[in-house]
Amino acid sequence: MDVGSEPTRIMVGVNESTIKGYPHASISSKGAFEWTLKKIVRSNFSGFKLLFLHVQVPDQDGFDDMDSIYASPDDFKRMNRKDMIRGLHLLEYFVNRCHELGVPCEAWLKKGDPKEVICHEVNRVQPDFLVVGSRGLGPFQKVFVGTVSEFCAKHADCPVITIKRKADEAPQDPVDD
Repeated sequence: MDVGSEPTRIMVGVNESTIKGYPHASISSKGAFEWTLKKIVRSNFSGFKLLFLHVQVPDQDGFDDMDSIYASPDDFKRMNRKDMIRGLHLLEYFVNRCHELGVPCEAWLKKGDPKEVICHEVNRVQPDFLVVGSRGLGPFQKVFVGTVSEFCAKHADCPVITIKRKADEAPQDPVDD
């Protein structure tokens, strides 16, 4: 295979919905993925390879599962497995959709701060470009929530395409996704 026939590698950052919850993809992730299929891949399935990255944010306060009791090391192992299974189910949606269409893909999970991890993975994997969804937060929400897409656009070592949510898909609270 000569260099000119290598597929274009597109990394797509995906995350879980804050509205629908596990295992649904966020509005922004789904929108970025569908936009990539419709506007870039189109029908040239073999010309592209999609690389899905889901970054799980570690529970910062430890109180997400208030009803859980942790009494042994095995309890923590079960909790970590549960998190991994949730992430895999999320990625399964995107991988299944690619396989239905015949688009080559890979998917993986990482833990940490999504902004930092995505940029680190871009550096490690070296995709041709990165596609991320954006919630379209106003300046007030950005101060409190921060935006992964803006950080990646400034710091990722590849071109970044940011896909905004469609107005009719935005929930009442723009922070939700």
